This record gives sequence, structure tokens and C-alpha cells, in this order.
Amino acid sequence: MSPRQGLEGCVVLVTSDRRSGDLRAALERRGATTLHSPTLATTPPMVDDELVRETRALVRAAPDVVVVTTAAGFRGWLEAADAAGLGRDLQSALEGARIVARSPQVDAAVRGAGLEVVGRTASDSTAGVRDVLLAEGVAGQRVAIQHHGTPDEVLIDGLVGAGAAVSSVVVHRWGPPPDRRAVALGIETAATGEVDAVLFTSAPAAQAWVDAVTEAGELPRVAALARAGRLLVAAIGEVTACPLRSAGIEPLLPEHSRLGSLVRAVLDHLEQLGPGAVETIGGSLRVRSSAVVLGDDVLPVSPNGLAVLRVLADARGRVVPRSALLAALPGDPSSGHALEMTIARLREALGDRRVVETVVRRGYRLALAEGAHAVSA
Repeated sequence: MSPRQGLEGCVVLVTSDRRSGDLRAALERRGATTLHSPTLATTPPMVDDELVRETRALVRAAPDVVVVTTAAGFRGWLEAADAAGLGRDLQSALEGARIVARSPQVDAAVRGAGLEVVGRTASDSTAGVRDVLLAEGVAGQRVAIQHHGTPDEVLIDGLVGAGAAVSSVVVHRWGPPPDRRAVALGIETAATGEVDAVLFTSAPAAQAWVDAVTEAGELPRVAALARAGRLLVAAIGEVTACPLRSAGIEPLLPEHSRLGSLVRAVLDHLEQLGPGAVETIGGSLRVRSSAVVLGDDVLPVSPNGLAVLRVLADARGRVVPRSALLAALPGDPSSGHALEMTIARLREALGDRRVVETVVRRGYRLALAEGAHAVSA
């Protein structure tokens, strides 16, 4: 038995490549176990020949406006340009342009390079950038956009439609997943309920994951788990959420499109005693992927025990027949002995034998706290 600590007992699937180490470390500091299954790889700016070509083109035709969308991307762009002998030329081109920053972090990165920001959005989004520029007017102007991963076609189309000549500079370009087996394993664990949450930090990676889940034939199971509250799907912002929503999955969104806000939103959601918790006579019970939270304690429980307890928790006080619990056990038990052993060990792990109640000749149920009501049959 250990005291409850945030995400202890939770398994979280991280699908990002860039900054995945920061995200995993933040989750693990809060007690989570993380699985890494990047759906796309990113090309480092220092070895991106296409980025150098795009930078040369920008220097030759200096823009009137430069849109900077990510702090890391902007810094990587400057470093790649400097390594290619274009650092001073790029600095001069940027000094002569009006720079619009997508977020406070981007603003700080631009100012840290000795440049001035003349516009910033209130929404931390590329839609906000578009609105700022359209309000100012961009007809007849050259607008260069620093993108992350892939060009933002909605932003480009909006500016082109307003009469701007738009060019793109793509930093951290996307490529195939570094380990397709890891992607397949991540999909399998999500579809079988072996993870508590799946996190997305970019729209291309979210779309690649949806495509892979669909190709594996697991989208119906994943979507059903998400709708039932058994699988938390979280996206860093509205753009990243679009591919998930198109697949019928409504993701959790943080208040701000930042890694720290995403971690906080996941923590708050998985910690709260909402619909997933059952009020038993032993305390509020929540079943997680690798442990059980009972009151303020995190309790290690065997895979068989977790499978049985998950069915009992879903029943919320209703009697569950022995046959239904046997069917939930991993493998193919041939007799009731496996179930009896699982129940005995489960009661021992919970530390309160009253929580799992035997109903003679009918099955088992969770003993609910006074005032809690069982689900009707």
C-alpha cells in the first residue's frame, strides 16, 4: 500500500517524437508509467537541406511580414541558418520585417534573438495569427511563415485569399515513424484498455495515429473506450484535436496549448473522483491500468484482479454473475477455481474484505457506501 500520488497506477501513451522526453518526465514525476509510441519522426533542423533552401529563398526575397509559430522551431531555424553560413543574412531579413508571434513563448524566443515583435495573438493559435494579419491587411505583401512539421494550409489559404504572397519555412519536418512495431504495440494497448490515456501534441501525429488505428481495425474499440471514459484522449490544442474529432473521438484540451498545461489537464482529469469512481464502504474506488486507487491509497493488484474489479466497478453495485467474471479473466479459465483465487487475492490486496461482496448463488458485487445506489438491473 502506498499513498496516492497524482498519476500513480496510470499508464500513459505518448505519441510525440520532439520533446517527448520532457513530456514523459513530467508525467513520470507525477507517478505515471509512460509508453513511447511516436507516430512520426522529426528531422532535426541542422541536417535539413530543404530548410536551408527555403531560407536562401527568403533571404533573396526579403518578406514584409514573418509569422513565427513555435519557439523551438524558431531557435532551430536560426541555428541551422548559422551553420549554413546564412545567419547574418537571415538576421537582416528578419530585422526588416514585421514579426508576428503565435504565443508568449514564441515572443520570448524572438526577443531573445535581438528582434522586435510587432504583433502577438491573444489565443496562442495560428487562427489568432490569421485574424491579426487580416485585420491589419496583407494585400500585396510578402508573408513568410515558419511552420512546425507541416505547412498550416488554413493559415496559408486565409492569407493568400486576402492578397498576400505567402512562402513557407518548415522546421522539424515530419518523416515515417522511427519504430513501426512501437506504433502497433501502442495501438494494441490502447484498444485493449491497458492504458489510461493517450496524448497528442501535433495534428500530423494525431492524424497518423488515427490512420494507423483505422488500418489495424481498432478504431471502433478505441472510440468506444474513449466514449465510456475508460480511455482518456488528450490533445494540446484545437488544431491537434481535429483529426481525433473527425474519427469520432472527443479529446480533452488544456487551457493553454503548452506541454505543462497538457500535463496539468491530464492530472486533474485522472485524479478527480468523477464518473469513473465508485463510492464503496472502503472508500472511493478507481481502477487504473496497473493499480487500484482506494480512498487515498494506491494498491498494486494482479492483472486478473484488475480485470475482475473493472467489471465489478462498471456494474456499480449490481450483482455480476460468476460466468461474466470468468469471461473477463485473461486466458480461458476452465473452472471456477481461477475466479475464486482471484477474488481471494483481490480482497487481500484491497485490505478490506468487505469491498467485494459474495452474493450466494448469484455472483459478486461491490459493497457500496451508505447513500450510494446500485445501478438497476
